Amino acid sequence: MSAPPKTELKATPAEEQAIRAAVRNADPATLGPGRAIARLEHVDALLDLLLDPAVSDPIYDLPRPLSIDSIARWIGDCEHERQRGEGLLFVTLDREGKAAGYSKITVWPERSAAELGGALRANLQNTGSGGSGAFGTFGWIFETLGVRIMCLTAALDNTRSARLIDRAGFVRMGERDSVRADGTLRRSIYWELTREGWNEMLARSDLSARKS
Repeated sequence: MSAPPKTELKATPAEEQAIRAAVRNADPATLGPGRAIARLEHVDALLDLLLDPAVSDPIYDLPRPLSIDSIARWIGDCEHERQRGEGLLFVTLDREGKAAGYSKITVWPERSAAELGGALRANLQNTGSGGSGAFGTFGWIFETLGVRIMCLTAALDNTRSARLIDRAGFVRMGERDSVRADGTLRRSIYWELTREGWNEMLARSDLSARKS
């Protein structure tokens, strides 16, 4: 179960409504090729992706045990979140129609906040595509959904994700307990990043690129 950032922001009524509208009307094509809002037609592709332990084991908020029924319910729940303006579940499909990855965005419009989770197919991990995709999604969440703060978590032993999150400019803020679907807890490293911090990181990266 996702939890909002430790840092509490208060959205104005107009800001909250704008965020909800942005979530409801989000176009996955603006994230990149092959992206789609997860529908029931994607159940088999997502299940095939997530049955690989290399993909699903590090993820705490999946609907376990993984099955056609649990994935279908998960997709349905995420669609209700989208309609409320509180979340999005995207699937990335390759040319054969198989799931190359997924992204789960949880949004708290009243706090102008969001959290991103997701995974790539095992053969795409450590190829650089995950990092570039995550960076693009971070920017998309700030710019398209209009939130002012994001939070992320990763398991204590998930060094690959931790390196990526650090590199994106997220600030470590200790640890937190992430609640799994069965109610058990997973201790996680916890990060936050504001929109201003993201823009500052982009400016530094642009300046460094110009100097090189």
